[in-house]
Amino acid sequence: MPRWHKCMKITFEKYHGAGNDFIVIDDRIGNIKLSKDKITLLCHRRFGIGADGLMLLQESRTYDFKMTYFNADGNEGSLCGNGGRCIVFFAKLKGLINSETIFEAINGVHQAHILSCDEKEGIVSLKMADVQKIKKFDDDYFLNTGSPHYVKIVENIDSIDAYDEGKNIRWNSKFQPEGCNANFVIIKDDHLFVRTFERGVENLTLACGTGVVASSIVAAEKSANQFDKYFIKTDGGDLKVKFKKKNNIYSDIWLEGPVVKVFEGVVER
Repeated sequence: MPRWHKCMKITFEKYHGAGNDFIVIDDRIGNIKLSKDKITLLCHRRFGIGADGLMLLQESRTYDFKMTYFNADGNEGSLCGNGGRCIVFFAKLKGLINSETIFEAINGVHQAHILSCDEKEGIVSLKMADVQKIKKFDDDYFLNTGSPHYVKIVENIDSIDAYDEGKNIRWNSKFQPEGCNANFVIIKDDHLFVRTFERGVENLTLACGTGVVASSIVAAEKSANQFDKYFIKTDGGDLKVKFKKKNNIYSDIWLEGPVVKVFEGVVER
């Protein structure tokens, strides 16, 4: 594993959204400088704190704050839906915002509502970017919900090796050089079960926010019913996605679910 090159002391908090876990650091002063190796070490589940990703909450000139997200592999990532919900809750506990916020992320500006909150956990709803481009690959789908996602509908989640198949999809040449996330989805009317292999984590995660949004939109594409809300079960917990569809454009997309503050601490090396 990489080593720290110089002594640093970093105060952090750890959160999870339906089991999708993140290290969150207040960088409003702008003095946090983390190399790719240091982020990888912090996210390592044996040598570091352990997380699917790391986020910096930074100053924004126009909005409440800026979210900068890094995958567990140390690279700056595309939008993370559950990460966005977690950093909103972090901002609330820091007293930066009240029950509503507008903040910057890598793919633009997002709104969020805090539907319930105490000192440790709450329910946060995050508005996602509109979706209008959906590609079909035989019976499967590809779309971007802030991050690129491949969606495969299955009858039985235990009948496939989601890790191996997800890894193969993630590295498939048709999606390079960026790669994509892979979702395996069971559809039962307006209820879904979703399991996701995430690029950057390079493993299955307990939940993926942009992944359940992608899966809900695909379910709507395939359904004869006009559901505008889906209830999603993941390995880490339950999420909800709602949207409007008009002229093949999905808009007013909201990702809603629980956020939990796990612990806080100081890393010193």
